[in-house]
Amino acid sequence: MPPLSLGKVMRRTSIRSFNAAILQNIAILPGEIVFCEINGVSSIEATKKALANDEGLLLMIEKDGEDEEGNPIENTVYEIGVVSKVRQISRSSENSARVLFEGVERAKLVELKEGEHIFEAKARYLTKKEMGKFNSVTEAAMRRNLEQLLDKFLKMNSRVSDSFLKKIRRDSDIDKMIDVCASNIPMEFDKKLGVLQLEAIEDRYAYLMSVLVDEMGIMKLRGELSQKLEDKINENQKKYILEEQIRLIREELGDNNPESEADNYLKELEELQASDEVKESIRKEIERFKNIPSGSSESTVEQLHIEALLKLPWDKASEENNSLENAEKILKRDHYGLEKVKDRILEFLAVRNLTEKGQTPIICLIGPPGTGKTSIAKSLAEAMGRKYFRISLGGVRDEAEIRGHRKTYIGAMPGMIANGLERVGVKNPLMLLDEIDKLSSDYHGATASALLEVLDSEQNKTFRDHYIEVPIDLSDVFFIATANSKSDIPGPLLDRLEVIDVSGYTENEKFHIAKEHLVKKQLIKNGLTRKNLVISDSAIRSMISLYTREAGVRSLERKIGEICRKSARKVYEDREKKISVTAKNLSEFLGKEKYLPEDRAGKAEVGLVRGLAWTSVGGVTLEIEVNLMPGKGNLMLTGQLGDVMKESAQAGLTYIKSICDKMGVNENFFKSHDIHIHIPEGATPKDGPSAGVTMATAMASALTGIPARGDIAMTGEVTLRGRVLPIGGLKEKLLAAKAVGINEVLVPVKNKSDVEEISDEIKDGMDIKFMTQMDEIFKIALTKEFTPLKEKSSRKRASK
Repeated sequence: MPPLSLGKVMRRTSIRSFNAAILQNIAILPGEIVFCEINGVSSIEATKKALANDEGLLLMIEKDGEDEEGNPIENTVYEIGVVSKVRQISRSSENSARVLFEGVERAKLVELKEGEHIFEAKARYLTKKEMGKFNSVTEAAMRRNLEQLLDKFLKMNSRVSDSFLKKIRRDSDIDKMIDVCASNIPMEFDKKLGVLQLEAIEDRYAYLMSVLVDEMGIMKLRGELSQKLEDKINENQKKYILEEQIRLIREELGDNNPESEADNYLKELEELQASDEVKESIRKEIERFKNIPSGSSESTVEQLHIEALLKLPWDKASEENNSLENAEKILKRDHYGLEKVKDRILEFLAVRNLTEKGQTPIICLIGPPGTGKTSIAKSLAEAMGRKYFRISLGGVRDEAEIRGHRKTYIGAMPGMIANGLERVGVKNPLMLLDEIDKLSSDYHGATASALLEVLDSEQNKTFRDHYIEVPIDLSDVFFIATANSKSDIPGPLLDRLEVIDVSGYTENEKFHIAKEHLVKKQLIKNGLTRKNLVISDSAIRSMISLYTREAGVRSLERKIGEICRKSARKVYEDREKKISVTAKNLSEFLGKEKYLPEDRAGKAEVGLVRGLAWTSVGGVTLEIEVNLMPGKGNLMLTGQLGDVMKESAQAGLTYIKSICDKMGVNENFFKSHDIHIHIPEGATPKDGPSAGVTMATAMASALTGIPARGDIAMTGEVTLRGRVLPIGGLKEKLLAAKAVGINEVLVPVKNKSDVEEISDEIKDGMDIKFMTQMDEIFKIALTKEFTPLKEKSSRKRASK
């Protein structure tokens, strides 16, 4: 053929002219004979001309993507093409033709242009330098490696004939061997194109070897998957046959007939107390169940779904007790204190009795642990004649726990709300959402957001559980939520709740709770009576002050239980028939005291001021100490203080510096001295702004040398201008002051309304003074007034 004979005579670097055709998504390698489709008038004309003149045709492969205007035509095709012989045109039309080509040799495109209805190209054959040189030993090694890999490949792929392997072994040229191999094995267009486009033989060899290794890996994995699938199919067939046999046997016995099960469901549906819309939805599910094969997994899913629908109390309600006298009696019987909660329930019952309906409130009780938030819900349920169900939300982090799972999932079930209604069997229970501030959230969704619909009285009439799929009316459910901290409840959720603060108990309240409730409860729990064990009032008071330190009464109840257990052992062993526990012998039952009483009010000292703080277990007093030392004007803070408390100290120091002239302190004093503020009990973390006025007063005392009174306590936030701002936890703070014998307390004037709400039992004997500015606090807390700097200077001059 002309291209070959000319290639032998002319230099391989010589540029030759060819007619050209462009192929789409097909690559032809040298030595390969293949039918392919060509499109376009110019390509078809070039092919016909090459066949007529028995000359070589340059086949170029078109790149993906449309040609952009203005680009040279050679940029739309790959650089390496193949000079081919046209053997036959079997079918031809104006725009397409089916042609049999025989690839002859690679050629590198130099120029491609479209003449008059024909593609014309200039190209050259690859040089030996471009194809690479290597010795006979290297070529032999490459041949053997390729033959061994092909042998393994053919054993794994039975669809490829091994006849071409004999042809490969006859070829001594590694170049031809690679092309024949790539032409005869199944290969994707992109990979075959990669073999064609590589110039160096060594690169083609490495590329082909990697393709073969990848294909073998894929075939191995496909084989393993096919085997697994076949095993699974055989197992499923076996299971199906066995299930069909079981079904036929049960049909013969008249057992487990889907029709009879569906009939039973229809009978239950007729007796169900529900609206027509709900009944129609359930009826559709039952009809669907009839048409599902009984052995299928879908049948089980549908069966469980229908049973869940039939168990829900759609319109079934318990009869309520609307008697205010009965409710008040039960609430007083079971709980001491908690007057706000009791009043709110009695108000609701009064409104319901007047209106016959009344909107059910959604109450949230917020307070320290052990203050009776959870237990009062049971008493409320009994007082109102409602059934009780508790949902613990602590650590719940999946939205599906509230709304349920889609029934198509494996192990799907209704959410906590729907499950609670199913358990109590009525639509108007009292449902306690315990620890609502302990909700979590992750990639499963925000649990708090799922509760928004539940706790919105305008929306919960049509609450939709994902598993139930039929709207559930929650408007008759009395929801009570409990939490320890308001700050941990998301804002949108808190907005839907009617918050009632449950503060810690006073020592007197704890005493009454223990005497009237806890002792009686523990005696019954441990099999004792008042004939066996008597716990004196002095013992109870000692337990409260020396063995427990909490806002609630849980630890106190545990201590009483410990006494009862040790007494029960003595009674059982007949060592003692009657045991009396007093303050004197209390240590025999509970060991040494765990908590020492706080220091009582002391004498006036410089730089030592007593403040008041709130903790999760009640109020405490803080003795804030301030020392001055030579230095560079630094402020040191110790005692494990939080960021807010540190900022409060900085604000107090700024205010003190701003009035240093009035205090009689030279402004240069701050540059040459360090101020150290320490709050004892350094192992206990402390935070909050309420110690601001105390720290400022202690600094003023230390800087002026004027002693601060030891029989006074204070609380309040301080600003840069010396204003005293309101704080929280005032009841607990006043209790802490009273416990250490301090009867005079300074509080912000804006807390006056909070003081008015505190019971007279706590305020009795206390002198509570309301402050607006730090100047007022200095006048009361310090033993004498400041001497201004000007007055000090004039006194010095007069003395001279």
